[in-house]
Amino acid sequence: MAKRYPLDALAPYLPENSFQWVLGYIQQYQVQLTITRNRSSVLGDYRHAHGTKGHRISVNGSLNKYSFLITLLHELAHLFTYEKFKNKVPPHGKEWKHEYAMILKEFIAHKIFPADVESVLLHSLKNPAASSCSDEKLLRVLRNYDVKKERHYLLEQIPPGSLFHIAKGRSFIKGEKIRTRYKCLEPATKKYYLFSAVYEVYLPHP
Repeated sequence: MAKRYPLDALAPYLPENSFQWVLGYIQQYQVQLTITRNRSSVLGDYRHAHGTKGHRISVNGSLNKYSFLITLLHELAHLFTYEKFKNKVPPHGKEWKHEYAMILKEFIAHKIFPADVESVLLHSLKNPAASSCSDEKLLRVLRNYDVKKERHYLLEQIPPGSLFHIAKGRSFIKGEKIRTRYKCLEPATKKYYLFSAVYEVYLPHP
């Protein structure tokens, strides 16, 4: 469920000293910003202005402050790309990569991110990932700033053969690593699925 907030209520979701810079873009482009409950399949979303509706961006409210800001900048880059090219370019093509890199550089210059996050972001500027979910290095460092949850781990942190649960309540057994992903068996269906090494999983009590 999404909830609209007065703009000053956005500040607690953002890192210190970033609100003024974010507010400038939100006001300049008259963005309707909504903060949602946790969505496991998407961290943020952008919908371009259409008819009487302005630009709309949503961001998961459950993200830590640095993840929230990075996701918001990702979606703002979609807005900038749309303003320049409308729907004539791919969603995460070179035009979006350029806009995302430019706004990341701006916020990095404001010294808003901690050193470990800043280092990974700087390394990614030449070819930003289409989603922070697919940037394993970034996910690892951002997780350092999450609120710790009991018995929650990255898949790469648990032993082979471990039974684990995912957010939707399904259970799997960790198998062998195939390139960058783990082949995991779902006992209920006897089917195999590939999971990212940095997928967050829950271990049941022994």
